[in-house]
Amino acid sequence: MMDRGNQNLSRRQFLKRLGLTTASAAALASMGPISAFARSLINQSGRSALMEGNPGGMTLRVNRHTGDKVSLLGYGMMRLPQKDGKIDQDLVNKEVDYALAHGVNYFDTAPVYGKDLSEIATGIALHRHPRKSYFVATKMSDRGDHTLAGGKKMFHDSLEKLQIDYVDYYLLHSVGSGGLDKLNERFIDNGLLDWLCEQRDKGVIRNLGFSYHGDVSVFDWLLDHNEKYGFTFVQIEMNYIDWRHASLNKGGWKQDADAEYLYAKSEKAGVQNVVMEPLLGGRLAHIPEEYAKRLKAVRPEATPASWAFRWVGSHPNILTTLSGMTTMEVLEENVRTFSPLDPCTTSENELLAKIADDMSGLPVIPCTACQYCMPCPYGVNIPGNFTYYNKAINEGRFPDKKSPGHEVQLTDFVKGYKQTFKDSEWASQCMDCEVCLPKCPQQIRIPNQMSRIVELIGDAGK
Repeated sequence: MMDRGNQNLSRRQFLKRLGLTTASAAALASMGPISAFARSLINQSGRSALMEGNPGGMTLRVNRHTGDKVSLLGYGMMRLPQKDGKIDQDLVNKEVDYALAHGVNYFDTAPVYGKDLSEIATGIALHRHPRKSYFVATKMSDRGDHTLAGGKKMFHDSLEKLQIDYVDYYLLHSVGSGGLDKLNERFIDNGLLDWLCEQRDKGVIRNLGFSYHGDVSVFDWLLDHNEKYGFTFVQIEMNYIDWRHASLNKGGWKQDADAEYLYAKSEKAGVQNVVMEPLLGGRLAHIPEEYAKRLKAVRPEATPASWAFRWVGSHPNILTTLSGMTTMEVLEENVRTFSPLDPCTTSENELLAKIADDMSGLPVIPCTACQYCMPCPYGVNIPGNFTYYNKAINEGRFPDKKSPGHEVQLTDFVKGYKQTFKDSEWASQCMDCEVCLPKCPQQIRIPNQMSRIVELIGDAGK
């Protein structure tokens, strides 16, 4: 059983321990690195001492523990291209070939991705290339079997599906959900984490880490005990909105887990970060027009997505930034953004901080369309409903009752809703069974949010 005697520092206490007094507020306004270590890594040209890459080529970051030169753009293999309802392996192969040819060498998957088929598809695509030309990341996902034997089987199955005899980056998947009791059940009491450490010591795992969602006490506990476990990387959600607007005490949706805190604590612990959700589930690629105009005024040719990626990549403790690139067009654009990375300036960071402050007041649902909640036993298209709702907000089409054009907006909203979804997929089909709740890494109260959509449509939807 894990020791719970350590008192977790509050975010305020931790930042104070870092030496961030009131006088540091101006520095934080630009959302720059906040530890002395990070500042020491920035040379006079503004480039990180951990940043490498040929002129015009992909920016690389150096893993401080292994010396790996990792592409700052990582390939997320959760949402792979489809054809006739199945993974389009030919297109996956082509995209992986393009990525490798243009310097992308980090590929992130998991046993539960792609309806359990992502590891197989990833293995097929990568096995056609020299093993030392890429880094594979996969995870110990939660399928409900928390026995040591079950964990060992999942690990060996991953190696077989990926067609590898060692894994470069291995993660405890989605820790935090369920708190310390769940962490203890999944990894500590059964000896699974100790066994994974043994595999790391044998070289079967080259880097051991964890991906974090949820209760920050779990994040704190693992890093506070890192002298025992030796994690070399932590995967966190980080983008310019969640930097300071994710935690509940900031009006957000997580328990004391702003990305600013997660990043700072990781950095101080000497543990590098892999970033997921740099676009906040795609929201930052399609921001409201009023904010997009502010960005275009500074960089007319840059897309909102490239701004979000540049912001993440400008932080020196980031090892790689994951992006799910299901089309060649998105892959090509992202490669251009990171080849090489053009770090955000102080004034650009200040602009994004202001946009984040403004956007955080929008009543969006923090869904990233990860699909973990699916299928719904009653047929509701959960991520589809939330995506439709958020898109209306981001495009300024949300039927706000305070708006003079409310009736027209509501009519258009309902009409578009009917055209988008089958009747069986409507939010009104939600029976509040709560089967989806423990599956959601964002801790969304899904039935409550569905009721918002039902209330919005009301009689107009009949």
